[in-house]
Amino acid sequence: MDHASPTGPERPVPHRDWVTRRTATLSLITFDVLAWVAGFMAAAWTRFEFDLTAPYTGLVLASALVCAVVHTGISQLWLTVGGRHPVGSADEARCLAATVTLATAAMLACLLPMAVRPVPATTPLLGGAVALLLMVAARAGYRHHRDRRDRPVRSASRTLVYGVDAASERLVRALLSDPRSRYLPVGLLDDDPDRRPLRLHGLRVLGGRADIRQVIRRTRATTVIFSMAGTDADLLRDVRSRTLETGAAFKVLPPVRELLERPVAVTDVRDLQLTDLLGRAHRAAELTVEASGLAGRRVLVTGAGGSIGSELCRQIARYEPGELMMLDRDESALHALQMSLHGRALLDGPELILADIRDAEGIARIMADRRPDVVFHAAALKHLTLLQRHPGEAVKTNVLGTLNVLEACRDVARFVNISTDKAARPVSVLGYSKRVTERLTAHHAQQLGATFLSVRFGNVLSSRGSVLNAFRAQIEAGRPITVTHPDVTRYFMTVQEAVHLVLQAASIGGGGEALVLDMGEPVRIADVARRLAAEAPHPTEIVFTGLRPGEKLHEDLFGPGEADSRPLHPLVSHVPVPALAPEELHALDPYADPEELVKRLDALCARTGADAALPLRR
Repeated sequence: MDHASPTGPERPVPHRDWVTRRTATLSLITFDVLAWVAGFMAAAWTRFEFDLTAPYTGLVLASALVCAVVHTGISQLWLTVGGRHPVGSADEARCLAATVTLATAAMLACLLPMAVRPVPATTPLLGGAVALLLMVAARAGYRHHRDRRDRPVRSASRTLVYGVDAASERLVRALLSDPRSRYLPVGLLDDDPDRRPLRLHGLRVLGGRADIRQVIRRTRATTVIFSMAGTDADLLRDVRSRTLETGAAFKVLPPVRELLERPVAVTDVRDLQLTDLLGRAHRAAELTVEASGLAGRRVLVTGAGGSIGSELCRQIARYEPGELMMLDRDESALHALQMSLHGRALLDGPELILADIRDAEGIARIMADRRPDVVFHAAALKHLTLLQRHPGEAVKTNVLGTLNVLEACRDVARFVNISTDKAARPVSVLGYSKRVTERLTAHHAQQLGATFLSVRFGNVLSSRGSVLNAFRAQIEAGRPITVTHPDVTRYFMTVQEAVHLVLQAASIGGGGEALVLDMGEPVRIADVARRLAAEAPHPTEIVFTGLRPGEKLHEDLFGPGEADSRPLHPLVSHVPVPALAPEELHALDPYADPEELVKRLDALCARTGADAALPLRR
C-alpha cells in the first residue's frame, strides 16, 4: 500500500481561520496586559503627583502584571466553560467588568492584611477602573471599525425599514453587517409617536406611513421593507400603496415565527406574496405542539405525496420520530417528497411505501408489518366539481379507503383523520364523503377506546388545485380570471398553519371529536381575483361563471347542533361527532346511479341524535 508523504497535499495543515482567531486572541490578551499596566501607572502617578522612584515603579508594574495574569486566567476559564461573546458586545463588556472586579478583589485581598503595603490600596482600585475603561473603549472602537467595514457597499439600494420591533431590530443589524447586502438601511418608519425618538443601530425613526413620500425624497431611498410581523392586511396594503406611488420598491420580512429558530438574514427579505395581502394572521403559530407526542414514536402518513401530506412529513421530521413512514400511491409524488426531505431521491429507503388505500388487504398487511404508533390519514380525493360528477370515486377512496385504513389501525394509539370545512353542513359529494369519514372515525374511537379524531380546516393556499394557482395560471396564459360568484367567500389557511393544527390535534384532541381552528374572517374570492389582476403584467378581465353544483356561497365551520366549544385552547374548537358503524355503508354501491348515490351519501350524513356522539373526554 502506498503511503502519502508527510509533506504531500494530504497532510493536515492549520486552517486559516484558526490562525486568524489565535492571532486575534493573542492581540486582545496583549492589549489587556498593557491596559492593566497603563491603569496602574496612571493610578500611581495620580497618587504621588507624578513623582515615582524606579523601585516603586517596579512594584507598580509587578502588581499590574499580577492582576493581568489573574484577569487572563479567569477570562480563559470562562471562555472554555461558557464560550466567547462577540467582540465589542454588551455581553463581552459585562464579562470584562466581572473579570476586572475579580482580579482587583484578589489584589486587594493580598494587600489589605499587610502591615507595610508595596503599593497603596487605591492603586488597584483606580488602576482596575482605568484598565476596564481602556479595554471597553478599545473593543468598542474595533467594533465600530468592523461595522463600518462590513456595511453594504454604496451601490446597495438605500432602504427604509417600516416598523420598529424585535424583528426589525434583527433585520437592521443583519443588513448593516453584511457587506454583500443589496440593501443599505438609511432610516426607519413607524406610526407610533412614542417610537419617534428611538434609534436602532444609529438609524432614526423619520416618520410614519403618512410621511413615506417626504422621507423617501429626503433620504433618496429606493426600497421600503415592511417588517411589522402580525399586523393586519389593511396596514400592509396601505403602506405598499403609498410606497409604490413614489416609485420605490416594496419588500416584506416573513412572520417572526419563521425566523425564531435562526438569525435574520438578508435573504429573508422577499417580494410581497398574495398570502400577505389576504391577511392570514398565522393563528396556528400561537399553538404549541408537544414534541413528546411524536419524538421516538413510529409515525405513518397516508397521502404523503400531497400538499398536506408532504408538509406533514416535513414538520413531523423536526420532532425526531422513531420512524417516519410515508405512504402514497403516486410514485412521482414520493420521489419529490424524498428529494425535499433528504436532498436525494433514490427511492430505496424503507420509509417510502407505495400503496393504495383502496386495497384493503394491502393496507392491512402494511399496518401489521410496520406497526405505527400514530397515523395521520391525509389520503383523499378533494376536487369538489370532479367528485360531484363521479361520486363513486369519492366513495371508493374517501369513504371505503378511509374505512380500510381505520380497520387496519386497531392497534394504533392515535389516529388523525384530515377532514374539511365542507363536512360541516355538507351539500357536495366531497363534503358528504368527508363527513362520513368523520363519523366512521368516531365509531372506531368508541369501539376501540382510542384517540381517533378528525381535523377540519378550510382551503389551503397554494396547494395543488388551489384557486390561487388556477388564477395565476389564467393570468400567465393571458386569459380572464374566472370566479363563480361576486359574493362567494372561503376560509383560507397556509399549508403550514393547516399542518400545525393537525399536529396540535394529535396532542390535545379527544377520541370521537373533530377539531376546528379559528380561521379568522372568510375571504371574498372576487377580492383575491382583483388583487391578482392588479399585479398582472397586462390588463386582466374577471369573468363570473356562476356557482357550480355542490358549491356553497359561504362555507360553514360548524354543522347543525355543533357548538363552538373551546375548553383547551382559545383558537381550537372541539365538536363531538356522531358515530357511524361500517355496517351502515352497505347502501353505498360506488357503481350505482350517481344521483341515487348522492342521495344515499346525504342520508348517511344525517345526525342520528345527540346520544350517538361520544362525550368529550378531558
